[in-house]
Amino acid sequence: MFNNLSERFDDIFRKLKGKGKLNEKNIKEAMREIRRALLEADVNFKIVKNFISKVSQKAVGQEVMKSITPGDQVVKIVHEQLINLMGEKYFQPQLHQNKLNKIMLVGLQGSGKTTTCAKIAAKYRKKNFSPTLVACDVYRPAAIHQLQVLGKQLDIPVFADEKSKNVVKIAKKAVKEAEKSESNLLIFDTAGRLHIDTKLMKELSDLKKNVNPDYIFFVADAMTGQDAVNVAKQFNAQLEFDGVILTKMDSDARGGAALSIKAVTGKPVIFVGTGEKISDLENFHPDRMANRILGMGDVLSLIEKAESSIKQDEADKLAKKLQKNQFTFTDFLQQLQQIQKMGPLDQLLGMLPGMNKIKNLQVDEKEIKHVEAIIYSMTNREREKPAIINGSRRKRIAEGSGTSIQQVNRLLKQFDQMKKMMKKFNGKKMPSPGMLPF
Repeated sequence: MFNNLSERFDDIFRKLKGKGKLNEKNIKEAMREIRRALLEADVNFKIVKNFISKVSQKAVGQEVMKSITPGDQVVKIVHEQLINLMGEKYFQPQLHQNKLNKIMLVGLQGSGKTTTCAKIAAKYRKKNFSPTLVACDVYRPAAIHQLQVLGKQLDIPVFADEKSKNVVKIAKKAVKEAEKSESNLLIFDTAGRLHIDTKLMKELSDLKKNVNPDYIFFVADAMTGQDAVNVAKQFNAQLEFDGVILTKMDSDARGGAALSIKAVTGKPVIFVGTGEKISDLENFHPDRMANRILGMGDVLSLIEKAESSIKQDEADKLAKKLQKNQFTFTDFLQQLQQIQKMGPLDQLLGMLPGMNKIKNLQVDEKEIKHVEAIIYSMTNREREKPAIINGSRRKRIAEGSGTSIQQVNRLLKQFDQMKKMMKKFNGKKMPSPGMLPF
């Protein structure tokens, strides 16, 4: 996310901070580079012009010019304007447990609506809602089947009527069924369509009138940049949706859609898809996104990922084990698996402050698989008491895991060093187990 823009900004601000004192000429040069960086990130040119104007106006003020750290002051101004551009505050949908909530997803074909329906359902089930997916895409071959497969994987009910092509009737039936059941959240998956398709756009309008959804979200492929923004504008003019969900943000190094869509449509970004897993749907916090762009990290989102992936009772149990120095390879394996549930490791590391300065940050996921294989090749007794692992045992473990004796030795050494480090915390506040540096 925003990799290219983040690198460009890092270079621009490093030059600014290196100058010590700033003058109008320095700031003009920086603004020229920022303008170029934003345009290359595929941000709408009118928005770029307005953004540069606002930043320039504040950057040449007395507070910056006479500041002890003028470079940092300019960064602060850019940070504030980025937050304003993306919507200032996180827009949280207001759903209630004691009523039937309805969410409708719309957008172009191929934008990821069906998968996003499942992601939203999984997200709200964690908040103790009882979701049902409603198949209202009667045009795309296998669309209903795709939704049913996702529903089965998640153990979430799917309402479908494969005999009917009348989307409004299907939606009405789904509402009636939900009112009889315990479901309190309906998520409608609609067919992808072009905004110029009058017949299909009327179908969406009819669906909106008859279902009266609490929220309509426009789903856009972030990688299509300004095309996504322009289509969103047209959809909003005809349907007036409530917010935007950007998919494939993990593959979009530019970020133009995320930076432009609020200013163009007037509607906030609600969620961003950050991967293929059902859990890869993040809340869109403008301030946190601005932090990521400027290399300040996003520790809050990292903590939230850890909390959603790790059960509190397991975390407490592990913390007690660490305090008593009873941490075993079984615990180590469990932690590795928990961390992997949080998402790709390079994405997690990218949320740490300053990590944007490391070019082409990549983590070898194969190395983790090797570690897992080594631990799986140990006996239960060896996992609990690694001190008994002698030369012959190491050879057997290496052969069983398809690794080398050197790799087994390295893991044993790292594990021992980690346990010694944890002794230093004895009697002190333990770090969150989910955030341990494995």
